[in-house]
Amino acid sequence: MPQPLHYLKETPSQTAGPYVHIGLIPRQAGFDMFASDLGAEPPAPDVAGERIAIVGRVLDGSGAPVRDALIETWQANAAGRYHHPLDASAKPLDAKFRGWSRAGTHFETGEFRIDTIKPGSVMGRNGRPMAPHINIWIVARGINIGLNTRMYFSDEEAANAVDPVLLLIEMTERRRTLIATREIRDGSVVYGFDIVLQGANETVFFDI
Repeated sequence: MPQPLHYLKETPSQTAGPYVHIGLIPRQAGFDMFASDLGAEPPAPDVAGERIAIVGRVLDGSGAPVRDALIETWQANAAGRYHHPLDASAKPLDAKFRGWSRAGTHFETGEFRIDTIKPGSVMGRNGRPMAPHINIWIVARGINIGLNTRMYFSDEEAANAVDPVLLLIEMTERRRTLIATREIRDGSVVYGFDIVLQGANETVFFDI
């Protein structure tokens, strides 16, 4: 006879709280525990690709900056390959670029900055190419479950127009919440990208 199913009770959830910085980015929290915060280092000088910075804020529903948010990013290298065993594509692997970063929003301004390289296009399901993008995960006080989203690039209009994930978002206005704006600041390439948690301009988040 089939055995009865036994369901476990759901584990209580809680928000990240103000102490997430102490454990994950202690230097920003004022604790000199390590030489540097894990994930905060820019790519090594010999990593291939265009150097870029992602600069933005995490905003709540009223437009106020969330000053204690933690942002992690995961991306392919400049050739469009992830530093992960499951990516078995023929594209070159850059062993010195792991594709992962972590940053916290500034306690006063609410701004974050991630120094990285611009990723190449990767193949999605069914062999459909995806526009260059960066995967983003956000946690903060008041967020019970980490939020997942993506950042695309404003100077990749042709690729964005046929990206299979962007095309799942029916409203063009909503797609724009995932597009970072390219500009030059002090001779460096910067992509401006604000993440809005609630409200009329809420960023598109993914249920994954």
